[in-house]
Amino acid sequence: MPRFPLAAALLGAWFAMAPPSEAGVVRYQSVLAPEVAGATGSGSVTVDHDTLAHTLLVSATWSGLSGTTTVAHIHCCTAVPGTGTINVAVTPNTLPGFPAGVSSGSYISQLLDLTAAPTYTSAFINNFAGGLLGNAEAALIAGFDAGEAYFNVHTTTFPAGEIRGFLRAAAEPVPEPATLALLALGLAGIGWGRRVQHTRA
Repeated sequence: MPRFPLAAALLGAWFAMAPPSEAGVVRYQSVLAPEVAGATGSGSVTVDHDTLAHTLLVSATWSGLSGTTTVAHIHCCTAVPGTGTINVAVTPNTLPGFPAGVSSGSYISQLLDLTAAPTYTSAFINNFAGGLLGNAEAALIAGFDAGEAYFNVHTTTFPAGEIRGFLRAAAEPVPEPATLALLALGLAGIGWGRRVQHTRA
């Protein structure tokens, strides 16, 4: 009989609700660095792909740009992983709400619907998804997984792009919020059980 039945039950439920085959949210990330001679600046980006909701969430920070921001995009898919340039894949004009006119800052996007045509450029759908919107998410994520997609910040000094970083999968999947809450509850149960055992002793 387990020493802490409540904790064991909660942790068992957590593992049952989060089987490895259902990653939920997969995180991609990169360091942002100058992409051409004379460019300055640095930063970082994370892109969370919700495999169940079919969305992307983009978060970025940057500083030290030689110019001020104009637009930002995700480009995909280069011919060689980790190098080269390619047209914009997401989104056609700029990421929604991306701040223009700053040399340092941060950004968190709205959820980008990977089943919706406005999320992609027509060039990406035509060239990488066989002209079919239904293939676009798979083509984009294949580019992420292959190291052929990059996040790019464009500026007034470098309109074609000042800093960028090729996206790479993080080491571990990001748990769903409900999973995190259940894990926290399980850990709290372990602590409660230990306090009970200590009192009885």
